[in-house]
This record gives sequence, structure tokens and C-alpha cells, in this order.
Amino acid sequence: MLIDFETYKWDAQNCIRCTNCKWVDFIWMQSLRFSKLCPSNARYLFDAYAANGRYDIALAIFEGRIDITPKILEEIYACQLCGACDVKCLRNVGLEPSQVLEWLRQKAVEDGKGPMPEHKKVADKIAKSKNRYGATNKGRAKWVPKEAQPVERADVLYFVGCNSSFKQQKIAQATARLLQATGTDYMTLGDDEWCCGNPLYSVGLVDQAREMAEHNLEAIKNSGAKTVIASCAECYQTLKVIYPKLLGKSTSDLGFEVLHLTEFMDSQMQDRKIKFTKPVNIKVAYQDPCRLGRMSEPWTHWEGKRGKFGIFDPPKPRRKGTNGAYDPARNLLHAIPGLQVEEMERRKDQAWCCGAGGGVKDAFNDFALWTARERIIEAQETTGAEAIISACPYCKENFEDAIKAGEDKMKTYDIAEIMLKAIGGK
Repeated sequence: MLIDFETYKWDAQNCIRCTNCKWVDFIWMQSLRFSKLCPSNARYLFDAYAANGRYDIALAIFEGRIDITPKILEEIYACQLCGACDVKCLRNVGLEPSQVLEWLRQKAVEDGKGPMPEHKKVADKIAKSKNRYGATNKGRAKWVPKEAQPVERADVLYFVGCNSSFKQQKIAQATARLLQATGTDYMTLGDDEWCCGNPLYSVGLVDQAREMAEHNLEAIKNSGAKTVIASCAECYQTLKVIYPKLLGKSTSDLGFEVLHLTEFMDSQMQDRKIKFTKPVNIKVAYQDPCRLGRMSEPWTHWEGKRGKFGIFDPPKPRRKGTNGAYDPARNLLHAIPGLQVEEMERRKDQAWCCGAGGGVKDAFNDFALWTARERIIEAQETTGAEAIISACPYCKENFEDAIKAGEDKMKTYDIAEIMLKAIGGK
């Protein structure tokens, strides 16, 4: 088990039930309809599906007062781990719910009760094929466009991710063409790229996730890359935050820089290495991916003890979500001619999750679609947008599924696809 509950027991014992973890900050709140921030609690309407209730569950399990029953397992896993409760509680009270939520899943695995059957199926596929879809890993490079081939050696490495390699290949193709348009030589790991491990870590399978991390980090080291770019927010957060956490180091110790495609393209635009000249005449709302925004701040390794009043000795750096990658995507979208970009009520560190993360899409698809549907309604009602744009393939996929399941005329795109249109690509 990676997380020591003794360190964070103080948090669980000292939750003051202020319910800030469930709501948009009051200074941000614009309407009652879109005032909630925790999808799990908003959907299931019981505290067992919110941070404060899960604190009680964790304490009871730790103290041996309850066992992990099938219902409790559902309460543990019906959560996207979107980080909303974490940044709210850290800023308002100073507690860290995410550490307790992750411990619950690691404890469930340690006790042989978790993860959910659907998560085990994904884990089996990753163990056998090194990707979450069970496809032959030799097919990871089939997406590569002929006119934007990777080179054998470069300072920039594109970490493609399972989804863009095997399912939504248009995102990977758009990324390659955008890199080419900036004059950037890039390389990939090819079939030596394994699943980033997020589907494993997020459900408590720490040892399996560490295996993915060690392999990918060794492959990146051998490549000599100075910068690793991810177009998937989930891969981005895993490389930048979870890998250091798994291996007991800080993000700064990785030996290379991790950038999301939006961060890289924004810097290229500022340096005038690319310019968007083709109009994209559509009104859009931008979705902040949780793992690109509030969960993407660099990880700083900490070792110490928790003392009186919950004080960390030595002091522990706190990740409050305010320094996530929010502006690069907006800078890029606003630079595209004809594109009318509108903001939803819940945005940046106060954004409502798309619904797909934390293993929810695999084990609770109806809940994932409900969460996406709530976001689509917000985009329509508060912005009048014709399309919702995000910067993660899992956001796009879940929005697509929710749109297909309903009667909405809303469209959804990845930001890489929109940027490609703006330079005249298809």
C-alpha cells in the first residue's frame, strides 16, 4: 500500500462537515442549477458518496468497526477522483480528502475486496497486452500519418496514450501534424510505450501501476528525450504527478519536462512558430479536464510525521489546484479566427468533471453518462454553445457517448482537432 492512513487519519477525524467539498466556491457560484461540484454526491444524494461520508467509512474500516461489503465497495468506487473535493477542502479547511479516497481503494485491494469486476478486466488486459483495450501492442503506431512521421531521435517525445493510439486516432494524428507545423521533430516509444497505468493506480492497483511507471520511465530515459508531450490529460497527470508519487520522488526529479499539448502549442504560438489563419466558425464551450487542471500541479515528495493539530513536520507542500494548466488551452482557442469561445459557470479549478475518470466509466457507465449529460446541459444553457471542446480523449469519448444516448445536437471535439482545422488541416 502506498498511502499510510495514520498520516491522514487526522483529516478524517477532523472533518467539520462544512460541505464545501460538495459545492462551487460561493464567490464563484452563479446559479443554484449549476452550484454543485461533486458528481458522486449530486447523483446519489447521500453523504456516503461525498468526501465527508467517505472519511467516516475510512475511519470505520481502519478501526475494524465495519467490513468492506459490496455496498461499501460501490460507495468507494462510484467516484471519479476528480479532485474537486480536494482543492475545496485544502483551501477552505486544510484537509486532503484525495489521500483518504485513494487509501480506501488501496485498502480494498489489499483486503482482496477490490477493485470492481470491471476494473479487474481492464487490469487483465493491461497485464497481457500492455494497453487497456487488449489489442496487440505492436499496433500502437498504426495511427501515424504518412506526412508527419516521427523521427528516430529527437528532444521531444510524444507519449500517445492507449485511447489515442487505438480508438480516437484522429487526436494523435492531429497532434503529429501540429508538431510538424511548428517545425518540431518528435519521436514516440512505438510499441515500447505501455499503458501509462492510470486505470490501475486510480482503482488501487498500486503494484501493477508501478510496473507500468518503471517501464515507461526507463524507455523515456533510454530515448534521451528532454520534453515529453501528452495530448491525453490522464497520461499527462500520470507522468507528471502519479509516477513521482509511486516512486517516492518529486516531479522535478524525473529528468525531463512533462507538457500537455496545450502548454507546448501555447508556447509555440507565443514564440510565433505557429499561427492560426483558417476560420473555424462555431460557438464553443471549453471543458477543463480534471487531470489537466486542478490535479496537474507538480508533485513534491514529502516524508515526515503528523503532529499536534495535524501539523506536518517538516511542512508539507500543498497542491490547491490554483496552478493547474487552465490558460494555455484558452489562449489557443481565443487565437483561432471565427471561433466564439464561451465560459460555462463552473470552470477552471471549479469545473464539473466530464464523468469518465477514476474507473467510473468502466464500472458505472450510467453514472459516467449522467455526469457528462449534466455538463452538456450546462454548456447549452449557460453559453448557448454548439460544441463542447476538451483536451482529453476520455472527456471527448464520454461526451460523445452521452450525446448519442440523448437527443442533443451538441458536438464535441478535442482541442487538437480544432487547432488542426485552424491551420487548414483535416
